[in-house]
Amino acid sequence: MEKEKWLFIDSGACSPSYNMALDEMLLHWHSEGLIPPVIRFYEWNPATLSIGYFQKIHKEIDLEAVERHGLGLVRRPTGGRGVLHDKELTYSVIVSEDHPYMPATVTEAYRVISTGLLEGFKALGLDASFSVPSSESAREELKQPRSAVCFDAPSWYEMVVEGRKISGSAQTRQKGVIMQHGVLLIDLDTEQLFDVFLYPSERVRRRMQKAFAEKAVPINDLTNEKLDVDDIRSAFTKGFERGLEINLSRYTLTPAQEKDVRALAKSRYENEEWTYRR
Repeated sequence: MEKEKWLFIDSGACSPSYNMALDEMLLHWHSEGLIPPVIRFYEWNPATLSIGYFQKIHKEIDLEAVERHGLGLVRRPTGGRGVLHDKELTYSVIVSEDHPYMPATVTEAYRVISTGLLEGFKALGLDASFSVPSSESAREELKQPRSAVCFDAPSWYEMVVEGRKISGSAQTRQKGVIMQHGVLLIDLDTEQLFDVFLYPSERVRRRMQKAFAEKAVPINDLTNEKLDVDDIRSAFTKGFERGLEINLSRYTLTPAQEKDVRALAKSRYENEEWTYRR
């Protein structure tokens, strides 16, 4: 049987506002039936702190540190905690809720989409597995995270290797469409990461940073040779095709689509009312 064809967009390194605007516009175009499902890969220029839709920026983020490190700052349309996008490849998946492959529940949809991630890690020779909370207390802990940092702990069906989280994802559902985007972490500067969040004291920061190192791991800490973004891109292109049993067809935005993305980037994701709304 012929495999379903999805679009594949490789955006390269884009501004924070453009990255979020394109994900949102892809969701909109798919909801209108203008494009089929999409897998997108992208990077960030400059390195950027993205915060979840519901995060309280002045309570959780050290804005002076963000500026001091020369980082971009953007609020995502998805939930979850803060993510420092630097040495990584970011992915997004846009697909209708009523797609025959997509379960109705959020956690099960994570499982299906994460199958593509699982195959990508296999292509890198890593023995990754799904994160599934093992007890009721662990499930409750996910609802009340102890930290504003995304990689502090794995959620349902995120990827773990040797018990440590290796990728983080966030999902939203709008207009009958699932949009999931997440991080494929290649390397990590934990000092910079923990510098941009607020803590009750320096002692608490150091304790949390130490605990974080036991819970999260970048890809290059698990490989014998140092991989770059091209290696990750190749592995996960194959991974999504295998995991979702699809064929990817490279797609370039039309001039009209580019214009719509840039207009949304300016009106929403560069708008301080959006960024500082909580």
